[in-house]
Amino acid sequence: MTEFDAPSGVDPFTPSVARMYDYYLGGKDNFAADREAAEKIIEILPNVRDVARENRDFLIRTVTYLSGQGVRQFLDVGAGLPTQRNVHQVAQELAPEARVVYVDNDPIVLTHARALLAQNERVMVVGADMRGTQALLDHPDVRSHLDLSQPVAVLLLGVLHFIPDDDEAMKIVTTLRSILGPGGYLVVSHGSIGELSEDEKREGAQVFSRTSAPGVTSRSVEQVLAFFDGLDLVHPGVVPLQRWRPETHLSIVRSGEAGAVGGVARVS
Repeated sequence: MTEFDAPSGVDPFTPSVARMYDYYLGGKDNFAADREAAEKIIEILPNVRDVARENRDFLIRTVTYLSGQGVRQFLDVGAGLPTQRNVHQVAQELAPEARVVYVDNDPIVLTHARALLAQNERVMVVGADMRGTQALLDHPDVRSHLDLSQPVAVLLLGVLHFIPDDDEAMKIVTTLRSILGPGGYLVVSHGSIGELSEDEKREGAQVFSRTSAPGVTSRSVEQVLAFFDGLDLVHPGVVPLQRWRPETHLSIVRSGEAGAVGGVARVS
């Protein structure tokens, strides 16, 4: 995609974390600024593309699991650009009546998603920022599309590491959890990077300071576990993504490489 293809309201010169993620996955919905920023991150964390794919595989496995548990409503916060095997595709293959609300604050994400999903009446795309969590939950399209008296799964996949402040991240999760009744689920995946040099940390921070994200941070398994306090963790708990109910054996991320952890928990 070139800058001349940018939809109205889209800044093609400010790197977008959603479009960088699209680039990691081999997508075409990104601009030169996104590719340049992504390549700088790849220089620091050479296996970041693998982690992006692991995150997508984690999405597929968790949505499959939740569908098997009878969940038919999904709120995907920070959904990113549509690619292969999105939440609605996985869920509706197993249960055609499944309803999905995708939430993102990137104009190009919203443009593409609405165009692709215009004919699917069980899928809604909402423009909102997770940092304004209560406004997101009060959005009329969220309220009209999801029946909050029935179980809902809230998905926060690869987005909370863009909230560097721990208190703000916890507030976002706590507010989103407030809509979950018995049988509802919370799903989180989060960047958890091994040891980096001070130069690498500084370089990474400089790259993200020029993007659409407010910043980026790594959190440990223990820190991610705190998001699930009071909920019933699904086995095997919060683990590296490739260890969460894998279909095949995958290599373990080594210290000093990019990595991500995640888990699923139920409201009893």
